[in-house]
Amino acid sequence: MPTESLAGRTAVITGASRGIGAAVARRLAASGVRVALLARGESALRSLARELGRDAVPVPCDVRDSAATARAIALITDVMDGGPEIVVNNAGAFFIASVDETSADAFRDMIEVNLTAPFSFMRSFLPAMRARGRGHVVTIGSIADRAVFPGNAAYAASKHGLRALHEVLRAELRGTGVRASLVSPGPVDTELWNEIDPDNQPGFTPRAQMLSPDDVADAVLYLLEAPLSLNVDELRLSRS
Repeated sequence: MPTESLAGRTAVITGASRGIGAAVARRLAASGVRVALLARGESALRSLARELGRDAVPVPCDVRDSAATARAIALITDVMDGGPEIVVNNAGAFFIASVDETSADAFRDMIEVNLTAPFSFMRSFLPAMRARGRGHVVTIGSIADRAVFPGNAAYAASKHGLRALHEVLRAELRGTGVRASLVSPGPVDTELWNEIDPDNQPGFTPRAQMLSPDDVADAVLYLLEAPLSLNVDELRLSRS
């Protein structure tokens, strides 16, 4: 199957300073994509931008802050000639707590990062994509967007909502030339697990048996390089 060249394209990647986001950024930059890197970890973000070179634009932003998100969107729209051709919604928050141990504020924060922020980026950049008749929105989901686990009240609620948002978006975009894909990986070995220490928690996947961020980045690259006539609605990833 012939692949689509990404050279000269533009993309924004949220949660780009580490883990899956940084791995995706490296894959896309190596393919000739100009990338806007968005994350709240400013030092790590600027370090990655220096690594990737002049076609990487660091955009420090805490996506829980609606005003900061609006400023970031305006900046990206300006530097990318009306907006990016590719959006990778990857920024995510994760913690484990039972329903009765989860505060309302912590629940709201999870929804803001995992669901409201992706919606904000979608709705802001879609008009230019529709006008071009071309673009791709990639949403990073999770095994928790279909399955439920104890302690995942806030996370599962946000990821189930994110999958529903993707499915509505895909239905609305069909036939427009703009593609939408959901990537739902199983556990991925990133810093999000540091405080949980899954190697010493019964019932958790040991880190050595998790997917790597590069595995997920490879899946994202596969989606983006697929022929324009093909939309991969969803990829569910597990460790082989």
